[in-house]
Amino acid sequence: MEIHDPRQPSQFHGLRGLRGLRGLPGLRGLPRPRTRRTALLLTLTSAVGIGGAVVLVGALPHGDHPSPARPGTLATTAPAGSPGAAPSPGAPGIGDPLLPLDGNGGYTVSRYTLAFDWRAPRTRFDASTTISASATQALSRFDLDFAGNTLHSVTVDDVPARTTRDGDELVVTPAKPIPQGGAFTVRVTYTADPTQRRHRGDAIGDYGWVPTPDGTVLYPQPDGAKMIFPANDHPSLRAPVTFLITTPPGVSAVANGRLVERAPRPDGRVLWTYDSEQPVAAQLVQMAIGKFTFVEITGPHGLPVRDAVPGDLVNGTKAYRSLTPEHLAWLEQRLGPYPFRRYGVLVGDTDLPVALESQSLSLVPKGDLQGDRVDAERDLVHELTHQWTGDSVAIRRWCDLWLSEGHARFYERLYSEAHGGDSIESAMRAAYEQHDQWRHDEGAPAEPRTEAALFKQVRYDGSALVLYALREKVGEGTFEKIERSWVTKYQGRVAGTQDFVALASEAAGEDLKPFLTPWLYGDRTPPMPGHPDW
Repeated sequence: MEIHDPRQPSQFHGLRGLRGLRGLPGLRGLPRPRTRRTALLLTLTSAVGIGGAVVLVGALPHGDHPSPARPGTLATTAPAGSPGAAPSPGAPGIGDPLLPLDGNGGYTVSRYTLAFDWRAPRTRFDASTTISASATQALSRFDLDFAGNTLHSVTVDDVPARTTRDGDELVVTPAKPIPQGGAFTVRVTYTADPTQRRHRGDAIGDYGWVPTPDGTVLYPQPDGAKMIFPANDHPSLRAPVTFLITTPPGVSAVANGRLVERAPRPDGRVLWTYDSEQPVAAQLVQMAIGKFTFVEITGPHGLPVRDAVPGDLVNGTKAYRSLTPEHLAWLEQRLGPYPFRRYGVLVGDTDLPVALESQSLSLVPKGDLQGDRVDAERDLVHELTHQWTGDSVAIRRWCDLWLSEGHARFYERLYSEAHGGDSIESAMRAAYEQHDQWRHDEGAPAEPRTEAALFKQVRYDGSALVLYALREKVGEGTFEKIERSWVTKYQGRVAGTQDFVALASEAAGEDLKPFLTPWLYGDRTPPMPGHPDW
């Protein structure tokens, strides 16, 4: 996510989740698939009809860009008990010190299948979420993060389950306990409310569903996914996502990853199927609906780049969107190969004050692309950097957010220095002068005082300052080695602050813990190496 400080210048697989979707309005009357292998084909081809007009620039993408990334790994909750242990409830959260009820214990998710029967802007619609999971303990019951929305039914392995709602927790008691190691499927049907939003007092402001004139975009960060679908919602917990989105004629849908198929239905509506291709954290899920034009270009090494742009904003945002291949090449020189199979910019027809690093599809408000080039490129490079640090390399706990936002801000400013913006030294000196106050008000970079202080300025320029100090300490060559090692070793994995300190020490050939600890956790800002006058 990108904010500006006003004080400074400015592979489709795993089709289990399709079972049980037959009852969703818009998918009724489909023939029962004869085998799991043919489930998707029958679901889509049975829905063929006359589709609405969708303006496309270039062909719909059906090819794949070979990803340099290993498949992402799921963060797991430590198994409770031992084989044969008596069933017990899964924990209602994973115990993150800042947001202890984020995520859930007792199981891991292997895939989400989200089915949305979209009707009209700001209008409730039928939805279902199918969760394929496995138990890490013998479960008598388990929780899902799920807020608001009208609940209709919950089944576990096609058998109705008892449920209660406790704040933002949906507590599910299956008809019979789930053994440790057992695979199970949960299906939740509900009425989704695309007007549901919440507000934070930090950089994020409003989050959740974000209405647009002809549809919606999503802003789930930090824990707003629960307003959109039932989830295991913590940045360290990731799973692949299948999207089945039905829209009226003339209205398009876009989501993370690859467009698998666009299938017109007999009633004129259109079923869009997307696959995230790699595991994604709930806070980085994107599903947007509107009258989009899809603009396709090619990035480095043949990387597919596909932007989704409201029709009347195509020309007005083209100049800066067309710079994506240049931004990709610049970042690859510093961080190594882009970690996903495709990329794109989703232009939000909203007045959002912030952008979002949705995995492989960054949400950028229209205003960010219609003003000054230096500011526009800062935003675009910031969200693109997140694809390496924050998306591919996920944070272990919320207190590790500095690793995500600090890296994005550091490379944003480094790029801007070479492309018409202020020097990174001047930006970091300005941050240094304010850093003691930020630490007092918001906590040190790796130690937020409260969850309300998560997305404050110290997590942006204040955290970039830590990386700048490290570069001044070890030199540019060693710093570049640290950075490449970081995104390479933990690509597709979860990592935290201590992992970074250990890796930096190993790459530098010296123990950097005594140096980095006061920068990350201290009450006062340490002296800046090489700058005794600061």
